[in-house]
Amino acid sequence: MEERTNAGYRITDSIHVGESEFVLGVHMHVGNQYVTWKCRDGSDYFWGRYFSSLLDAQKNLVQRAYEEVRYLEERQESRHKGKEMER
Repeated sequence: MEERTNAGYRITDSIHVGESEFVLGVHMHVGNQYVTWKCRDGSDYFWGRYFSSLLDAQKNLVQRAYEEVRYLEERQESRHKGKEMER
């Protein structure tokens, strides 16, 4: 992963789910400052959640990605049911 930064945070981890990306950032100058963001197009960061524990930030990163997986599964199931009803 190429090095990226946003708002004073160095992006250290990312998870791609479908067309979405979730990232974890570590503050470059202040210890124990972490953030997770949803990211679009590799540079548009939004819906930040801030933490003072790396483990809490990592758990949040994985949880956000899992929630996106569940959303996509539900959408896929809904479309599948809609096609069955058309028959």
